[in-house]
Amino acid sequence: MEKRVAVLPGDGIGPEVTEAAVEVLRAVGERFNHTFHFENGLIGGAAIDAGKEPLPQETIDLCEASDAVLLGAVGGPKWDDNPSHLRPERGLLAIRKTFDLFANLRPVAAVSTLIQSSPLKEEIARDVDVMIVRELTGGLYFGEPSTHDDEKAIDTLTYTRPEIERIIDKGFEIAMKRDKHLTSVDKANVLESSKLWRKIVEEKKADYPEVTVHHQLVDSAAMKLITNPGAFDVVVTENMFGDILSDEASVITGSLGLLPSASIRSDGFGLYEPVHGSAPDVAGQGVANPAATILSAAMMLTYSFDLLEEAQAIEDAVARVYEEGHFTADLTKDGALSTKEWTAKVVEQLSK
Repeated sequence: MEKRVAVLPGDGIGPEVTEAAVEVLRAVGERFNHTFHFENGLIGGAAIDAGKEPLPQETIDLCEASDAVLLGAVGGPKWDDNPSHLRPERGLLAIRKTFDLFANLRPVAAVSTLIQSSPLKEEIARDVDVMIVRELTGGLYFGEPSTHDDEKAIDTLTYTRPEIERIIDKGFEIAMKRDKHLTSVDKANVLESSKLWRKIVEEKKADYPEVTVHHQLVDSAAMKLITNPGAFDVVVTENMFGDILSDEASVITGSLGLLPSASIRSDGFGLYEPVHGSAPDVAGQGVANPAATILSAAMMLTYSFDLLEEAQAIEDAVARVYEEGHFTADLTKDGALSTKEWTAKVVEQLSK
């Protein structure tokens, strides 16, 4: 197989962790006889510093000519005083909207050798394996009108039936590949958009009779994620609820820096990025853990390229490196490896 990957390193530690993921993808290509072509582009603060928009047209063109996109991170205090249209985060919102990347997938799985870092009791956190499916291009973040003055602020929450149907379908499809348990999270006791959401879930479940469906209000779901996260398999929800719940769920692992994500559309094209931010305080020091970006690359192999064995090989290699007690400085102070050294351990596992 031959594929083109647009690499958007972005800001902060983004260049370091995307370099690590590219190295791992090259190793996978060699092992399984695939060829991956990589080309870098600008996004976020890096694009702004180059005198461009947060998402330049040449980056859009690069992504359109590619089969998938690997992104590092955007943002940082350096650009906090910029006008809103020149904030790095605008680049991320724009690329999601430009390519209609409506489904955000965030797997949250506990790492046994790091479970002591979780703020939850070990017996609660150790068996967690949740996939959060978040609608990404609609809802409150994109609704119009959206405005404020000194006396009044307006945000608009709008969803259409097609927008809801496609993300609900994606949730069911992923549930079919896992434990066939789908939790739909809404606020149907208050919000009109949630009432439509729940109605569509009820309609759709007839198409997936093997999947057990539960409806849960977002406030009780937030509590249950902390008190009994093992009760969840696949969680599907709208944009703002998904934003909040996925960040909440990330603490279960003990470190936000461990989690990958995918933002995909119906034809398999996707953007793959770590959940963590740009971490400008450690950028350039070679201490950032690249696991989340490497695992995001594994998700790319699964969801964009249908290379399931290759994706599993990456996931297994990362797990074995953890099991052998190898960590970067952001996870341990004793015997810490650099970003490059830790990546080399993963590549070594892939060659076995």
